[in-house]
Order: sequence, then structure tokens, then C-alpha cells
Amino acid sequence: MLIAFNKPFGVLCKFAPEPERPTLADYIRLPGVYAAGRLDADSEGLLLLTDDGALQARIAHPRHKLEKVYWAQVEGIPTDEALVRLRRGVDLGDFTTRPAGARLIEEPTGLWPRNPPIRHRLRVPTSWLELRLSEGKNRQVRRMTAKVGYPTLRLVRAAIGRVTLNDLAPGEWREVDRKALMPAATRNRQVG
Repeated sequence: MLIAFNKPFGVLCKFAPEPERPTLADYIRLPGVYAAGRLDADSEGLLLLTDDGALQARIAHPRHKLEKVYWAQVEGIPTDEALVRLRRGVDLGDFTTRPAGARLIEEPTGLWPRNPPIRHRLRVPTSWLELRLSEGKNRQVRRMTAKVGYPTLRLVRAAIGRVTLNDLAPGEWREVDRKALMPAATRNRQVG
């Protein structure tokens, strides 16, 4: 079983109870499923859960280079130089990120309001970036954008492999076909 869940802001990526904090158990009541990877409490969006340990490892481990797409609302409007730095890989001190896809985008269509809303400053514009990564270290996107001078204010994971949010509202989940995680070339070889 493979579940796509739109994790709301503030929800902890664990099933164990946490005093005064929402967890996955408040939204998903299926026995034997576990998160394949995680999102920080202050990040939102797509989280995959499965009851298959091998699939869980394939999704979560960077060795498999499963692409993850993030939408980051950042403080300021990134320059071309900042985008190039994100694309080439950013030295974060304890590691250098792999090259990533990075581009400015309009605010994503259909994006839900965040609760609580991000802080708004009259004299500081914000913009949106789409980042495509094949790794996912702790707070990596936030650290990357801050390092190039544009701190992340809001972070939404939009896709993992070919699995997307597809109009899932925050707190909703649906079962998805595990074939959506396989690259198209691999899928075509298996079908033929």
C-alpha cells in the first residue's frame, strides 16, 4: 500500500502521541503504515506512507535519487546569480548539496492558505521558487535558500517522483499506485 498525504503545517511526522501537538495519527488511521521520509513540522505538503519496508527505504534513501519537488516562498526576489548557485550545489558547511533544479515561479495555483499565515512585511517582497532535489537532508531547502541570501518563509513539497498532491487538501490522503514512483523508462520496460 502506498498513501499520498498532504501534511498540514505544524503536524509532526510520527504516529506516537505528542502532548499538545498534532501527529500523523490524528489524520491517518491505517494499521501498519509508516512515513517514507519526513517533513519538518513547519513544512507542508506531500508525504508518502507505506506498509512496505523495502518501498519505504527506496523512497526515503538518497541513494535512489528519487526526485522531490518543493515550492519555497522566499523573502526577496532571487537574482540569477542566486539561482545559479542553487543549481550548482550549495556548500552548507557540513556538506555540499547536489546540483538541483531551481527556478522562479508564480505562486502555485490552488495553494491553500497557511494557518497561521506567514509574516508579512510591507517593505520586503516575497517570491516563489521551485526546487527539484534528489536528496533530502535535514532542513536542506531552508538552509540552501538562506545560504544564497533568500530565507524560506513557507515550504511545500509538491511531488515525490511522479506522485503529486493533485488537489489533496491539507489533512487529506489517498492511495496511489506505486508504479508512479518508477521512472517512465523503467515502467515501459516492465510493461513490454
